[in-house]
Amino acid sequence: MSKVVVMDHPLIQHKIGIMRKKTTSTKEFRALVSEVAGLIYYEASRNLPLADKVVETPLTTTTVKEIAGKKLCVVPILRAGMQMADGILGLTPNAKVGFIGLYRDETTLEPVEYFCKLPKDASERQIFVVDPMLATGGSACAAITLLKKRGITKLRFLCLIAAPEGVERLKKEHPDIDIYIGALDEKLNENGYILPGLGDAGDRIYGTK
Repeated sequence: MSKVVVMDHPLIQHKIGIMRKKTTSTKEFRALVSEVAGLIYYEASRNLPLADKVVETPLTTTTVKEIAGKKLCVVPILRAGMQMADGILGLTPNAKVGFIGLYRDETTLEPVEYFCKLPKDASERQIFVVDPMLATGGSACAAITLLKKRGITKLRFLCLIAAPEGVERLKKEHPDIDIYIGALDEKLNENGYILPGLGDAGDRIYGTK
């Protein structure tokens, strides 16, 4: 059964509050997406497996901990997920990066795949799928289905803002995936956008609004 974690850290709540303001500039919004993504990732990576390693300090040798196995991979859903990936790479710069391109059909509100590029050893890594908004859940579900078809099983999903409808759909279609959410909002409007939300994350990140 999947775990749903809604962040309650004061820094995350404060920064998301600034992001919601329509007067927040593109530059500030972009920086906040990276910062909040890093904070969510900090929580989502809490229980990664560790292994012992002997190292030399300036004075002696000691046993330290390092993340075990093939390590990590972040997979942003294009295009808005890219800015979240930047925040995560700030904490784990050696993580590999994959890309999934989806766009939402404005009539059906369902995702359409147009691009997928993953590291060759992606199936051996812990994958963090990231997208700022979990609205209808269509893009997140499609991305995770795509990854599972490629033999990837170690998956976690991270978003800044989620609607209850999207969370329920993701839980139903992928009950084995843990979900980490910056803020859980009220509902979707008639056009499939999150309320109160923060607008179109991609447009606000890249100044295309």
